[in-house]
Amino acid sequence: MRRALSISFVALLAVALSTPASAQISIGVNIGMPEVAMSVGFAPPPLPVYEQPPCPAEGYMWTPGYWAWNDDDADYYWVPGTWVMAPQPGLLWTPAYWGYENGAFGFHAGYWAPQVGFYGGINYGFGYTGMGYGGGRWQGGRFMYNTAVMNVNTTVVHNTYVDRTVIVNNTNIKRVSFNGGNGGIQARPTAEQQRVAQMKHIPPAQDQLRNREAAKGNPQFRASANGGKPPVAATAKPGDFKGPHVVQAKAAGGDWHPPANRREAAKANGAHPTGNKNARPGEENRPGANANNRPGDNNRPGENNRPGANANNRPGDNNRPGANHRPGENNQPGNAANRPNARPGDNARPGDNNRPGDITRPQQNARPGDNTRPGDNNRPNAQPGANGRPLRGRSRTTVPAT
Repeated sequence: MRRALSISFVALLAVALSTPASAQISIGVNIGMPEVAMSVGFAPPPLPVYEQPPCPAEGYMWTPGYWAWNDDDADYYWVPGTWVMAPQPGLLWTPAYWGYENGAFGFHAGYWAPQVGFYGGINYGFGYTGMGYGGGRWQGGRFMYNTAVMNVNTTVVHNTYVDRTVIVNNTNIKRVSFNGGNGGIQARPTAEQQRVAQMKHIPPAQDQLRNREAAKGNPQFRASANGGKPPVAATAKPGDFKGPHVVQAKAAGGDWHPPANRREAAKANGAHPTGNKNARPGEENRPGANANNRPGDNNRPGENNRPGANANNRPGDNNRPGANHRPGENNQPGNAANRPNARPGDNARPGDNNRPGDITRPQQNARPGDNTRPGDNNRPNAQPGANGRPLRGRSRTTVPAT
């Protein structure tokens, strides 16, 4: 029974972890929008003003900086923009964004896909103007950089072109970092963007995750500490926030007035700042990111309800050694109570003296051959582990330890 339960649990966990990302993200909160990974009861700060560091080498793709949420600190923190390699040729990055939905601000995780999808209409700059992407294109298996909006050293990277039509000539560019709600960008996905939302998506690359985790662990990147002007706004190397390749923010993107009690405000209107269990892999709620949402992991070893974690709750296993009333323990086929002849040395197996059911096994004295086994009645009573076990034979007295 224990083995069957273990196999069933492992099989269930394997199925949960092997579910393709595309199957999870194809069902969005709203049509044409990626699935919400978490939601917070108050808005993130505006996007800071900063320059783009130069592309380090051919093949690197730009991923804009954004505000993420850390529920441990009840605070937003800045994830610097950076250059990373695409998971495979032909893919483009759709940035993450915050969207006001049902009284809270939901986080829509970024993803890789053959086309750029909806990212809230947020103007992240450097080709991400809020609609589509003008920073470059794939051509013949190589990525071509549009130097009109991308910082590329053409003496190092030669696959470039110039297209100034993608530049938005708007002197009143908003630095708003969220879609919808009061003061947010009022953009909705197009039919084409809705189609992209239904495509197979690839979650952030490992370099992107490392960049985010490094920012999360730095207190200076928290909005409450920097007032919306992070010390590092962008970096040429993911997760590396020191050196000449680091770009500081020129200014905060605008005023930001967080609530006095951020932790309570974060949970307002039914928000889920700790994460949504339906979030796609690769972001805040990928399998393994939040222990409370992993299949079968709500009660990991040391918690009481995981199958096998608490001996008192496992079917048929309530009374393993150390538990008192396992169903059928005394009458299982092969138990000493029902075996025609006990195995030689059965009375003195080390560590076997206090097995449940050993003291009250039925017809203990009447088993054929039990009292006459060679050496059974004359074996020393103080063998290891045998001190508290009743002796078999004519006497049922207990011999204390010597």
